[in-house]
This record gives sequence, C-alpha cells and structure tokens, in this order.
Amino acid sequence: MLNLINAVFGGVLLVAGRKLFWFLVGAVGFGIGILVATRFFHGSELVTILAGLLLGVIFALLAIFLESVAIALAGFLGGGYVLLNIAALLGFDKGALAWIAFIAGGIIGVALVAFLFDWALISISSLAGASMIVNAFQFRPATSGLIFFLLLIAGVVIQGTVLRREKGALAQSA
Repeated sequence: MLNLINAVFGGVLLVAGRKLFWFLVGAVGFGIGILVATRFFHGSELVTILAGLLLGVIFALLAIFLESVAIALAGFLGGGYVLLNIAALLGFDKGALAWIAFIAGGIIGVALVAFLFDWALISISSLAGASMIVNAFQFRPATSGLIFFLLLIAGVVIQGTVLRREKGALAQSA
C-alpha cells in the first residue's frame, strides 16, 4: 500500500508539483513522516502510513495558511529529502552522514526557493516525485539511478513547458 501511495504522490509531483504547491508541501511532509516512522518507530505499515499522512496534512495546511513559511519549509524538507535519497543510492545514508546529507540538501533547497521560485518548485517537485517513484518500485541500484534521472528530466520538461506556456499567454495578453 505504501509503495502505491508513493508512486501516485510521486507521479502528481512530477507533472504538477509547481501548480499544486500545497500538495508538494504535503507530499514532502508525507515522505518525511514515513522516513521518521520507519527509522525510529518500526511499527506496522498502517502506523507508518498514518504517521506520513498526519505530517503531510499538517504540512499541506501550513502551505495554505502560512505560504511564505511553508515555501521555505518545503525548500528545506524537499531538498533534504532528495539529497538523503541520493545519499542512500550511493550508500551514504547511515548515522551522521544521513543528517549531514539531509541538512545540506535542505540548505540547497531553501537557496533554490529563494532565488528561483518557479524553477525551484519545478526542480524540487521533480526531484521529490522521481525519488518517491523510484522508492516505490525498489529497483536495483543501477536501474534506480537511471530511472530516477529519466523521471527527473521528464518532470522538469513537463512542468517547464507548462510554465513557458503560462508566461507566453501572460505576455500576449499584456
């Protein structure tokens, strides 16, 4: 069940993460909730899913009501989640290295959001979506890296095309 949820959330993030900012923040919160629940509580899959959903809903509500705080939080958590998953692909997700990867990714995510908002959302949602899908299907490491890269490119291309069309339509109407 958890793999199906990750695949669906990842797919939505790949194609519409920038447009559905609240969903991006909620999905990243879900991913972090799952990560925390599996690393620290070792409960059943249902408990893990509920922890992820609870944190996801809290984050989505924050995104709706506290947008600027949520933007920074999404950048930090999204960047941290992505770099932690990349570290895991490389075998560097144990102990202090996991925290270093998460914090470094978070700082990079906040910087991206601050300077390149639309493209940061596209990048973070594509990276998070690709990570969630790859995690859902649990491919071999070499296959995971290739599929991750292809999904990342697809997400950036799809969302970038939509952004360019929107900006083109705004320019024509002005």
